Amino acid sequence: MNAEPRLAAAAQLFKTLGSEPRLALLHTIEREPRSVSALAEATGMSQPLVSQHLRTLRLAGLVTPVRAGKLVTYELADQHVSHVIADALEHVQEPVAGDPARTNHPAAEQKETA
Repeated sequence: MNAEPRLAAAAQLFKTLGSEPRLALLHTIEREPRSVSALAEATGMSQPLVSQHLRTLRLAGLVTPVRAGKLVTYELADQHVSHVIADALEHVQEPVAGDPARTNHPAAEQKETA
């Protein structure tokens, strides 16, 4: 299959985002840039695991390390990352026809009253 290069890159992006711990890290960093130890504390993951996930996120271009002396904090690479996460979180709250677990969700009730 000779797909458009952007499709392959987008598929790789979604593969990277397909990890709940990585999404948790991105969601945490989105609110405030943090160091590895602060991310470990906030997420309950071990520091080595946080570092491993941050490496994957950095190589994917989703986070950027920022050095201030000896302290390194991580921030989102750009606003596109924030939008992808926000859209995904919003999307999973939308009702899905035929899925009782998602038809009585607060988002469905808001749309019905609008």
